[in-house]
Amino acid sequence: MHVSDRRGARLVGFGSVMSAGVSGVGSEEAPGGESALPSVYLHPGQLFASAEPASVTTVLGSCVSVCLWDRDRGIGGLNHFVLPIWAGNGTSSTRFGNVAMEVLLARLVSLGARPRNVEAKVFGGACMIQAFRRREHHLGGQNVDRAVAFLQEKGVPISSQDTGGHRGRKLIFHTATGAAWLKEL
Repeated sequence: MHVSDRRGARLVGFGSVMSAGVSGVGSEEAPGGESALPSVYLHPGQLFASAEPASVTTVLGSCVSVCLWDRDRGIGGLNHFVLPIWAGNGTSSTRFGNVAMEVLLARLVSLGARPRNVEAKVFGGACMIQAFRRREHHLGGQNVDRAVAFLQEKGVPISSQDTGGHRGRKLIFHTATGAAWLKEL
């Protein structure tokens, strides 16, 4: 589901959690900052997961964020990775897609999420640099491919995806409801 509000943000809801024409529900109003939820800003290379309701904001360019949400238990989280693969050289970090995806799913499970109930949303992966736009497989596309491949391997359905393009995105994700708002930058 994609719904635009008067501020230009699009709501991307899981299933029937959100209804058309609504930019937020009750105290979860976003993206204007009126949320009564604890607020977290996610920097590149970080991830956040919680069994408690929280509003998480991040800004994406070629980076990718995957939002995971257990629809039965209201446990959610997201990552913000910069590069698709950690090849084993140097220190492992959630800056890399293959690491960030494994760690996020494991964190949700440790909080009580059941893998069979987890749904995903995938955002980001833009080609921000004009000179690289003619390349067939730019960094943003590689990041998206890594996220999608992981989710397919783990059998996690993707309920929504907004990836690619040439512009950044601001993302706000609510961990308890799985609601996500996007605004192109």
